[in-house]
Amino acid sequence: MSKRGAGGTSGGIGRFFLGLTMMTAGGYLFLNSIKVVNNFSLGYSLYRLGNLSLTSGMVLVPFIFGVGLIFYNSDNFLGWLLAAASLIMLLFGVIASINFRLAPMSAFELITILVLAVGGVGIFVSSLQELK
Repeated sequence: MSKRGAGGTSGGIGRFFLGLTMMTAGGYLFLNSIKVVNNFSLGYSLYRLGNLSLTSGMVLVPFIFGVGLIFYNSDNFLGWLLAAASLIMLLFGVIASINFRLAPMSAFELITILVLAVGGVGIFVSSLQELK
């Protein structure tokens, strides 16, 4: 009767947790070094159709009319359509305006992050194989 380890194999629980810890640390350090920048403002161009640029402020105009129509008559389909479409366009505009940038770091820091992340994956996967 053989002793079972990680994943039901004899690969070793210690290697499994070492790899998992290294992957977690490398992933945390990598995600921690990414800076998120948002360029969204009322004059920000959300959508462009040829020479016409639709700004985020322009998207609020149909929203205002939609809300007015909803308050006038809550059964008005056009009011709900205008308000919902405007909110969806604003949501997509905010998401589209997000930029991800890698923070300045030394080569040592980058190599440490990569070794932890990729080395952790290697040890983790090898722990799921049968030992020879």
